Amino acid sequence: MRIDLHCHSDVSDGTRPPAEVVRRARANGVDVLALTDHDTVAGWDEAAAALPDGLTLVPGVELSCKHDGRSLHMLGYLFDPSEPVLAAELARIRDDRVIRARTMVDRLRELGADVTWERVRELARGEAVGRPHIARAMIEAGVVATPDEAFTPDWIAEGGRAHADRYALDPERAIRLVRAAGGVCVLAHPRTRRGGYVFSDEVIAALAAAGLAGIEIDHPDQDAGERAALRALARDLGLAATGSSDDHGALTGDRLGAETTAPGAFAALTAAASGAVAPIGGTGAMRPGTAPEAR
Repeated sequence: MRIDLHCHSDVSDGTRPPAEVVRRARANGVDVLALTDHDTVAGWDEAAAALPDGLTLVPGVELSCKHDGRSLHMLGYLFDPSEPVLAAELARIRDDRVIRARTMVDRLRELGADVTWERVRELARGEAVGRPHIARAMIEAGVVATPDEAFTPDWIAEGGRAHADRYALDPERAIRLVRAAGGVCVLAHPRTRRGGYVFSDEVIAALAAAGLAGIEIDHPDQDAGERAALRALARDLGLAATGSSDDHGALTGDRLGAETTAPGAFAALTAAASGAVAPIGGTGAMRPGTAPEAR
């Protein structure tokens, strides 16, 4: 069984609609797929409605968190998005994403970059506008040639000339919120130096003590040495070791299924989830009365 527990659609910063994401996943031989758009569950319904035979969909989200002033991403799975406190926090994060993105566009224009807010909003089809949408607008405007060139100190990297901060959750609070909504949390790509997401064993141990259920280990941006160290840490802390493509469509080369999670680790995560939401289709079905539109 091929299980990919981290991917994005165009309701956040992927390039493919949710329906196309699930079709591509199945075509790539994926059996279980988690849709984890940034700070939104807006793609769940479309993905579920288009689910091809043989594919199980795990409803999820990638939560924006911050630890000691640095971005940290938390994957939440199988939670009830109507839980009031969690829903309010997701709305606050999304609202602040818009404020931050507009600020960054204004700063880019002050630097002479011909990027418009209207185009950024068009590129962000969903509600979770982010820096990748700004980077795409910069490419279209001829400011940079590639996304990597946009994510530099000259432009929109953290601390860059056009960068702006935004609201993000404390990671331990994020874990508590997802657990209160019946879900489970996995720490996303904790040793991806390319994005600056490098966190110590001590930080991860503290998150485990707060209720973290797993660590994303097999990720395209984590090398063999980092994976081995994280796998040993997961064993020591009793955490599930997951693997995921972190696919963003064309932005990452349409790599759904490039990295996968062992069935035993997936079973441990689903067993730890206690909420109203279960995997949809394939080997599971959404439990009665829990369709997102009914919440």
